[in-house]
Amino acid sequence: MKIGILQCDDVLDQLQPRHGNYPQMISQLLSAVDSSLEFEVYRALDNELPETPGACDAYITTGSRHGVNDGLSWSNRLADFVALLYQEKRKLVGICFGHQLIAKALGGEVVRSEKGWGIGVSFNQINQRKPWMEPFSPSLDLVVSHQDQVCRLPADAEVLASSEFCPFYMVQYQDHFLSIQGHPEFSRPYSADLMATRLERFSPNRHREALASLNAEVDDHLLARWILAFMRA
Repeated sequence: MKIGILQCDDVLDQLQPRHGNYPQMISQLLSAVDSSLEFEVYRALDNELPETPGACDAYITTGSRHGVNDGLSWSNRLADFVALLYQEKRKLVGICFGHQLIAKALGGEVVRSEKGWGIGVSFNQINQRKPWMEPFSPSLDLVVSHQDQVCRLPADAEVLASSEFCPFYMVQYQDHFLSIQGHPEFSRPYSADLMATRLERFSPNRHREALASLNAEVDDHLLARWILAFMRA
């Protein structure tokens, strides 16, 4: 299976020597489940997109420091491509920024959350069990890093996982789109290092809570299995 990675940001230069860049994080995560996968990276943030929706068997987005409401030209072009993928029933998995972009591209709404930053590890419950969720877990705990949240869902949206902090945490659209607010590709050390570059953005209490949450186990490899099963379903 050939997976197109739609890259929406770069890891900060000072963090790349230790953690790599976002496409590398995603390819390493998914390759740990299936070493036969092929990847093609498209720098969407530089207006680079596949020539046709059929260029890859499935697609996945990275996160981004940018917001879907920032009015960036490359983000608007990517939203148009997302809408085309949906129309043609191509498989797409949206991560964080991509989760929000899918919702907006399909008619939903994204806002700056009044709950503040989601950082550290988030703890979520599965609301609906799907056949591709194997092995099954009733919870899904992942690293997060976001200020914006989906506040109104488009038509066809099914909420698969949620928490009190983020009601629309994992969403499925028909049989070909899946989106997750969390970051299965982020390691906990990367989360800690990323937060350290953004200390002015959240309160000391929120930062301490987030650092403490990084002691919890995360379901990154479980979600990687689910993502590949969804892409193949």
